[in-house]
Amino acid sequence: MPREFTPKVVTANALLEGDVVYMTEADTWTRHLSEAEILTDEADADLRLLSAQGRASEVVGAYLADVAPGASGPQPTHFREEFRRTGPSNYFHGKQAVR
Repeated sequence: MPREFTPKVVTANALLEGDVVYMTEADTWTRHLSEAEILTDEADADLRLLSAQGRASEVVGAYLADVAPGASGPQPTHFREEFRRTGPSNYFHGKQAVR
């Protein structure tokens, strides 16, 4: 029996900078998960992912990531996505220094 579809966001890495990016409703890329479009329909999510994968001049490695809707936008449900959102862990710099 197939698993029930859970909310997702389209995420990738910006081609030039390597930053984690998320697709918005306006079909743009943002570096803030809180601005990402939450996809609740599987067919819609598949179409958005195909669109992202076709934008090879902007991003690499696009995929659907599980999220949970939250008061301040989507929240990661897996440690990998939380890790990607906060940046490298080898020393305090970049996004981690801003927090």
